[in-house]
Parts: sequence; structure tokens; C-alpha cells
Amino acid sequence: MTESVFMDLVTRSPALAPALTPYVGAPPSPATARWVRECFGRDAEIRAIRPLPGGIAHANHALVVESGSGSEHRLVLRRWLPRDPLASDGPGAAFADGEFSPEREIAALTLLAACEIPTPTLVAADPAGAYCDAPALLLARLPGHPPRPVPDDLPEVLIQLAAALLPVHALRGAASMPPYVPRHRADLRRPPKHATRPELWERAREVASGPVPDAPSRFVHRDYHPDNTLWSRGRLTGVVDWSDASSGPVGVDVGQMRLRLALRYGVAVADRFRDCFDQVAGGHDQDPYWDLACVLDLPPEEPGRVLSERDAIRAETYLETLL
Repeated sequence: MTESVFMDLVTRSPALAPALTPYVGAPPSPATARWVRECFGRDAEIRAIRPLPGGIAHANHALVVESGSGSEHRLVLRRWLPRDPLASDGPGAAFADGEFSPEREIAALTLLAACEIPTPTLVAADPAGAYCDAPALLLARLPGHPPRPVPDDLPEVLIQLAAALLPVHALRGAASMPPYVPRHRADLRRPPKHATRPELWERAREVASGPVPDAPSRFVHRDYHPDNTLWSRGRLTGVVDWSDASSGPVGVDVGQMRLRLALRYGVAVADRFRDCFDQVAGGHDQDPYWDLACVLDLPPEEPGRVLSERDAIRAETYLETLL
């Protein structure tokens, strides 16, 4: 691996001029492809590249790189990009406050190296976008695919999703991560565009504005939901997307998963996950405050990120049970 992989220059090449800043969905630039190849030596070649689904602030591509010696490396290239090519003043500018940055994910992956569940391994990093068309990480690709559970599979899937959190929350070094901060803002009180019961959202905000429950801080994923997990033949093979990893209450990870399950499958499945986590954790009393906080993170909506009518109704059904 060349020395340049570990450098983080503050200067930017002409290829990174604001007018040419790529956006989510854009393929890697020739400069980015060159950086990837150089990570594996002068004679390395990229044999395959394809976009990966998901992500609203990342462009993720699966790569197969062959080194000069013939070794094959299966990788994920992860770039921090704006959703609109005119939305930022330069690569990663939207994330310059450090709250959502390559550095945060690097710190998380460093701690996760000691975790027993499969998580991505960092191969190389260009957090300043000095060599690539945007701030970028190169990760070893985990086996598996996003979950495709059918109703008969759900009970086993829920148990595995719950059990995977235990070694994450047990990791040492949580205090080195940024603290958990809710995404919703108290001064923006409008409900989702397709809300049918705005009074529910207002009641939820009133409850969430009250005292925050006491809870010890642990290492948390912060965005734990089914689409950030990988599966093969019915078994969990990895947990990905650690850009939001934080130091915070366990209830946040439980609440995020419950929310996404409620939107996808209904409240009964969300409640079943809560029970599964209580079972595998040997006792966990999920405070509804954290569930409410996760629901309130859905708004405020942005262009291209609006809750569908179906999801808005399901979110309101879930909110009613929490209130």
C-alpha cells in the first residue's frame, strides 16, 4: 500500500473545483479510481464496479480490485457527497461540522475492530478529498445482501437483530465518540407533509420537550435498522453504515429499529422486537421517550426526503401507541 493512502492534505486538486463537485449517484471520477488502484500497488486494476442501493448522503460502490500479484480484493468505496451538485461549496462541505464525517466513521470502525459481530474493515481513507472527487473511505466488503425476510422468517430475524446489539453496546471507548443528539429541532414544529393527525405530532413534541430520562451512555449505532444489516442464508453477516455512531443511550438503537419495523411491518412487529431485545439483554425496560425521539427525527422533511402517505399513517399509528 502506498504512503499516499494515509495522507490527509488540506489542499485540493483542480478536479475538486466547486462546479465539478459530484453528487450522490455519480460514479467515481478517474482520480478516485486511480487512488483506489494505488492502494494495491502500481499494477493493480479495477475489474468490476457497481453502485450499491441506499444512502442519502453517501455514494457507495462495490469494487473488485486485482493486485499486480493476482490477488482479488472485494471492496466498498464510500464517498461523502451532496444530494444536489449545487448544494455545497465543495467536497464534504455539508458535513464540515464533523457531526457527519468520514472521521467519525473512521473512529467508529477503529473501536468496532474489537467487536465480535462482523463490521467493515477500513482499508484506506482520504477524509479530506485530497486524492478523490470527495471525502472517501475504502472498506473491505462483507458477504451478504440486505434483508429480504418473509413473515415466517421474521421471528428469527428479530432475535438476531436484537442479539447483534449486545456486543456493540458492550464496546469500550464509547466516550471517545460524539454524544447522541436528536436530529429534530424544537423550533421546527411542523408535522410531515402527509400527516393526517398533526395533533399527534404536537403531543409527541410536548412529551419529548420534557425531562430526558437518565440512561448510561454506551457505544450506539444511532441509525440501526434492517437496511443497515447484511444477511446470507438466514444468518446475519454484518452491520454497516457507522457514520452516525455515537455515545448515547441503548434505547436509541432499540427505538430506531422499532420505528423502521413499524413503518415496514406494523406496530406488532416493532413491539415484538422490543420484547426480543428485552429477552436477549436479560432485561431491558425501553423508555417510550427514546421511541418518541426516533419518530420525531423523521421531520423536518427535505426535498427528496419526504415521508410517503403510507409511512406517515403508519408513523401516526405507532405514535398513538407510544402516547
